[in-house]
Amino acid sequence: MTGVGGTVDPRLSINQGTVKHASLAEALRATVDAGIPAIGLWREPVQEVGLATAAKMLADSGLRFSTHCRSGFFTMPEGPERRAAIDDNRLAIEEAATLAAAAAPGSQPVLVLVAGALPEGSRDLAGARERVRDAIGELAPVAQAAGVELAIEPLHPMYASDRCVVSTLGQALDIAADFPSGVVGVTVDTFHIWWDPDVLPQIERAGREGRIATYQVCDWKTPLPADVLLSRHYPGDGVIDFGTLTRAVEATGYDRDIEVEIFNADIWSRGADTIVRETAEAFGRAVSPHLRTRVAG
Repeated sequence: MTGVGGTVDPRLSINQGTVKHASLAEALRATVDAGIPAIGLWREPVQEVGLATAAKMLADSGLRFSTHCRSGFFTMPEGPERRAAIDDNRLAIEEAATLAAAAAPGSQPVLVLVAGALPEGSRDLAGARERVRDAIGELAPVAQAAGVELAIEPLHPMYASDRCVVSTLGQALDIAADFPSGVVGVTVDTFHIWWDPDVLPQIERAGREGRIATYQVCDWKTPLPADVLLSRHYPGDGVIDFGTLTRAVEATGYDRDIEVEIFNADIWSRGADTIVRETAEAFGRAVSPHLRTRVAG
């Protein structure tokens, strides 16, 4: 499996969501066998084997850890459901810290946050975003004490009603601005922000403010499937300008791993070995040519 120049890019990380149907053991093995140096894990497979076991498996793999996906989902009004969500986010912070400590040097204790949906029966987007800010206000001291960076991920506006009320990089940065950099940052995901006419100034702002916690890449291609959640493609198979976006991120000084995160039923139906091979090849064609920094920090 090769990228540009016949080698796997040293900045590439496989987000575990890309090999959705693989177990944690299978995802780690496929990543290692492909020569890919890093992986981003998802909470459900980690919890399936237990945190201590997952940390040992990750340590034994020799892989870097790029992010922990995902937590958040705290837009509901105050009450038992919101308290349970906050408590679950505290657990996710512990998971991210433990996994990053177990993984290879250069790992990042980054926890990706998806804000959550517009509450049922509500039309108050601004109020929901304020509850996101309030929740992060509770969690930021916990994350800081654990050495974990919370990465607010804006999602494309088509998900605002059912998944994430934070829709632009600017909105995510406005929330993050209330907290120290290095404690609360943002996720720059090409699938979600490529359309935004203000995206380049906001990437520059994110770099200036020290807020880019992770850079994730996949492509947008139409027509979208009936389940729009599963509409991500390999980099280069759609319409996203990876050159412009990647160079903008690189210009901020971002030198961490770059995750490929794909939700696509057709891709998921392939074996993990095939998926990681195709991912590395696509990354090598669409993203690698625009990278200046060759080894993650």
